[in-house]
Amino acid sequence: MHKLAALIPLVISLGYSQAAPSAQSYKWSNVKIGGGGGFVPGIVFNTKEKGLAYARTDIGGVYKLNSDDTWTALTDLADNQRWNYWGADALATDPVEPARVYVATGMYTNSWDPNNGQILRSTDYGKTWAATKLSFKVGGNMPGRGMGERLAIDPNNNAILYFGARSGNGLWKSTDYGVTFTKVSSFTDTGSFVADASDSSGYNSDKMGIAWVTFDSTSGKVGGATSRIFVGVANAGSNSVYVSNDAGSTWTPVAGQPTTYLPHKGVLSPSEKVIYVSYSDGSGPYDGAKGAVWKYSIADSKWTDITPATGSDLYFGFGGLTVDLQKPGTLMVAALNSWYPDAQIFRSKDSGATWSKLWEYNSSGGLNLYYGWDTSLAPWLNPPGNTDTKHLGWMIEALSINPLDSNHWLYGTGATIYGGHDLTKWDSTSRNITVKSLADGVEETAVLALISPTSGPNLLSGVGDIGGFVHSNFKTAPKAAYTNPHYVTTPDMDYAGQKPATVVRIGNDGSDASIKQIALSTDSGSTWAPYGPTPGGLAGGKIAISATGETILWRNSNGVSVSRNSGAFTTVSGLSSNSAIASDKVNGTIFYAAEGNKFYVSTNFGATFSATSASLGSSTSAVKIVSNTKKTGDVWVSTDKGLFHSNNFGASFTAAGSVTQAWAIGLGAPKASGSAPSVFAAATIDGVTGYFRSDNEGSTWVQINNAANGFGSAAANPISGDPRVYGRVYVGTNGRGIFSGDIA
Repeated sequence: MHKLAALIPLVISLGYSQAAPSAQSYKWSNVKIGGGGGFVPGIVFNTKEKGLAYARTDIGGVYKLNSDDTWTALTDLADNQRWNYWGADALATDPVEPARVYVATGMYTNSWDPNNGQILRSTDYGKTWAATKLSFKVGGNMPGRGMGERLAIDPNNNAILYFGARSGNGLWKSTDYGVTFTKVSSFTDTGSFVADASDSSGYNSDKMGIAWVTFDSTSGKVGGATSRIFVGVANAGSNSVYVSNDAGSTWTPVAGQPTTYLPHKGVLSPSEKVIYVSYSDGSGPYDGAKGAVWKYSIADSKWTDITPATGSDLYFGFGGLTVDLQKPGTLMVAALNSWYPDAQIFRSKDSGATWSKLWEYNSSGGLNLYYGWDTSLAPWLNPPGNTDTKHLGWMIEALSINPLDSNHWLYGTGATIYGGHDLTKWDSTSRNITVKSLADGVEETAVLALISPTSGPNLLSGVGDIGGFVHSNFKTAPKAAYTNPHYVTTPDMDYAGQKPATVVRIGNDGSDASIKQIALSTDSGSTWAPYGPTPGGLAGGKIAISATGETILWRNSNGVSVSRNSGAFTTVSGLSSNSAIASDKVNGTIFYAAEGNKFYVSTNFGATFSATSASLGSSTSAVKIVSNTKKTGDVWVSTDKGLFHSNNFGASFTAAGSVTQAWAIGLGAPKASGSAPSVFAAATIDGVTGYFRSDNEGSTWVQINNAANGFGSAAANPISGDPRVYGRVYVGTNGRGIFSGDIA
């Protein structure tokens, strides 16, 4: 690299004083993607209050069902310190006092989450929460997160709760509505199954632990508590279902039980005095090649195999399981996983003696579908030209019939919540029910990139698992994700500052070298084409496009490379795969890069970069570079040690005082025409970590988020200011979708 003499005379790094940021009231709302967009491992109905139900997600917290089939998020208090509140590993709704609800939260049990878990408890349907800290971790996004429920309330004494922990931590009990928990020392089987013992990260090599707890509400009482309790443990090849007949004082394996597979669900049918258990050979939610369904008759201590598929038709395990409390003997179970041609759900009206399917092959090899598929609330689930046969979904661990309404059912998939209000039509001659996406209000996407161009649609997104979208109307779900090519995950995007309809995105599907992982649009994302020179076998990273749209700079695992005028990519020397990159939004010849505390500039379309004499203080990691859409050379850099501003191409930087760490940053419309753009930052300022705006180039800041809108982990969230609307900012989250914020 060469020193850049023409642009860089001398550098003095200055910090200026700043008052502590005050708060400014903002109105926050989700930018609707609709349909959820992520895995829903648990849906729990209350047995006393009709229509009361909750959905737990693996990375996006908990939702409550509304009377109009929409959902309301309940755990948006999750902030940078409490980001693991969005990992919901178990949920219980009180059968005695329906306003009480409990959630076991925590994201990972390995080193990815340094925090122990907690039991969140509410007495007002989740409007407010108190937390009971646990002495161990909880794994809302770990393998086996669809098992459950691990948290259960005694129906005869609702002050009593049981929680089955992971990682060998055993069974825990509360006798004071979840305020405190003590370990049940008499329960000694903590579960031995691990998904992959060789996984050094600890993600797949941690013990699944206890899978579910089920009270037998028909049993007598001991000391005011339900006497009979069943517990399922993640064991394969040994006893996995235990029972206590003395309110948890002693425990024994249930005699005669099957031991081949893992028990995913244990559901009581009280009128039958039967407990149904679904089994799979894997922990879920992605695996499952064999499994079984069994029922245990409590009255005569008899196990019966009621598996609804056999022989070559059994190429999956079983996950989601539910009974109709209004129709004893009616139950449903979901395949885990039937990846082709579609998921499968089975229904029995005779306690599992016989079964019917939601679809089946006909004599000509086609499919007879006994349902109508409705994606009107999330049309991107079935975009124009869709030929995928997977309508019903995948990863079905959550399956619930409303205990007070036999027609109402819901189930969770890896992408949405499906269900309907005509379930009993399954049992009629026509046998045709509605399977509708009923996840309106659930916004569970992991958002990786946001851009707000100076013209055209106000917002475009890059999203994990479902690609990304053009957002022309924030209150309406998009009709389709990006296509031609479609990337499962879009880690980054950029637009050309002087040709804002020109947009570039990258994919993260590098396993297929034939798919070029860069796509270009010249009509604001309406249509796309693969970028021709993109080499195969590379994916992900960060992307920047020149102000005039002819040059693309790509940082990936091989370092940084550049392509101009659709020419071949060439390696840029001196920049590594850790570099932050960006383009000048006015001058098409200029690009920027930063690494550690060094800042680099290219004035020849990204062909070569030179380090400026400027220093980004004591920074060891540069996070993000953004540039002014109206002024060349005006750049901001966020780092692990602060926020730095230059108005002379990086010749000198001013450190924003009191900003000790910054992650995502964005520039928005100025407060007054002709003045400097507003600056938005996810940062720590004066010891407070949150989301801030400055209208005077970082001299003073206002905090724009509050306790009700924490947005989870600040380090994970992209930000984009809107260059056309003063005060507006977009925040992407890792599990709660996209938020749009405006001054209230």
